[in-house]
Amino acid sequence: MNEESLIQQAQRGDVVAFNRLVVQYQELVFNVAYRIMGDPAAAEDVAQETFITAYQSLRTFRGGSFKSWLMRVATNRCYDELRRRKRRPQSSLDEMTDENESYAFLRSPADGPEAHRQRVELAQAIEHCLKALPDDQRIATVLGDVEGYDYQEIATITRVSLGTVKSRISRARAKLRDCLQAVGGELLPAAYRLESSEM
Repeated sequence: MNEESLIQQAQRGDVVAFNRLVVQYQELVFNVAYRIMGDPAAAEDVAQETFITAYQSLRTFRGGSFKSWLMRVATNRCYDELRRRKRRPQSSLDEMTDENESYAFLRSPADGPEAHRQRVELAQAIEHCLKALPDDQRIATVLGDVEGYDYQEIATITRVSLGTVKSRISRARAKLRDCLQAVGGELLPAAYRLESSEM
């Protein structure tokens, strides 16, 4: 059954059809939420809230890209959670460890311990710098540079102008470059250190 039919059935209250949409998009929603929130547990909560909200408001979906519509719901849930955290600050994010299943993608049986350690350190440096970005710039960067959406899709998802998206991503990339250079001596493994202002 195609996606359009699943959506139509789900809009009529068919939970089985909606669950098939969840299975199709759950990994994408979690990945986006994780990159924005920087915490696996928070990303799981946001993903769950995204699908609950999507199911409750599915009747408002009027066609077009369901994926973009769902990403808008997910980014809105992320904004809500980030605002809540600013009102009630929590403890620091979990450290990246070998035991943390969210970082399983960093493991490669072909790599030795040193290469694995360097990849973990690089991921830590990137996560550290992503967390330092303003929320709107981090979300635009995650959607564009991590998830591969084009500027127009990001504008649709975040409901801002194309120029605003371009500006946010440009500023975020400059801040990420500067941050990675600044933390290079502390967090970045030697193999990935920037020798000049070029990224």
